[in-house]
Amino acid sequence: MADILLGAPVYEKIMDDVKARCRKLKVSGTHPKMAIIRLGDREDDKSYERNIERVCNNADIITEKHLLKRDITQDELIKLIHKLNDDNTVHGIMLFRPLPKHMNEPFVSQQLLPTKDIDGITDSSIASVFLGRGEGFAPCTAQACIRLLDHYNIPIAGKRAVIIGRSLVVGRPLSMMLLCRDATVTICHTKTKNMAELCRNADILIAAAGKARLVNEEFLSDRQVIIDVGFNVDDDGNVSGDVAFDEAEPFVTAISPVPAGVGGITARLLALHVIEAATISHKTR
Repeated sequence: MADILLGAPVYEKIMDDVKARCRKLKVSGTHPKMAIIRLGDREDDKSYERNIERVCNNADIITEKHLLKRDITQDELIKLIHKLNDDNTVHGIMLFRPLPKHMNEPFVSQQLLPTKDIDGITDSSIASVFLGRGEGFAPCTAQACIRLLDHYNIPIAGKRAVIIGRSLVVGRPLSMMLLCRDATVTICHTKTKNMAELCRNADILIAAAGKARLVNEEFLSDRQVIIDVGFNVDDDGNVSGDVAFDEAEPFVTAISPVPAGVGGITARLLALHVIEAATISHKTR
């Protein structure tokens, strides 16, 4: 039976830090604020937004929502981003993606000030992760994986880590974060040959492919620690990760569940990034 890597103990510790630092900032005259930009009414976006709001309310972080129609022009969206960039009372901006197809998402993303880019989507934020300099904010989901491993004292240095997925949201930044911690890293993707064999040889396997139950018994070994980043909802509303949990849990060393694993940590890290951004802003006033 595997050890279950629950997210709750990790994010509770993060929230204790967030609340304490928020109180200090408020006493000093700075009330941390997050601006949320959401286009349209995607149910997954709305669900995540509600989660972010609950976290921020719990920490006394102000949330300022900008709910826009999906047919808004790119210029109108950029105008709003620039306005929020210039607003000294806003410390972090959360831009929900993917953006509508009529927009150039990479170009729009670059309009965020890196100092307010709390989800690590700008080139400057990603570059800081790849350079290992600790500047800016890392993508929250990638950072959540590292936090989970650290909390449960799972060694990273010298370990073979395999990541399934090469997105700029999780796969690629996480590979650099693990490399900075002296892991030997392999990234698998849709063109990877012998993926199951590569995964079986991993000490740490991170599934971030966005495909339900992709990781089955063929991918498993009894020495593995598995972090499941996937969040998939079927037509009946049932939630599953990218790992076939029922096949993996009796066999591997440790595994994070879905839900109750990485997802809860991600929203708390957004709140932490707002606090860190507000702290920097307060010191430079």
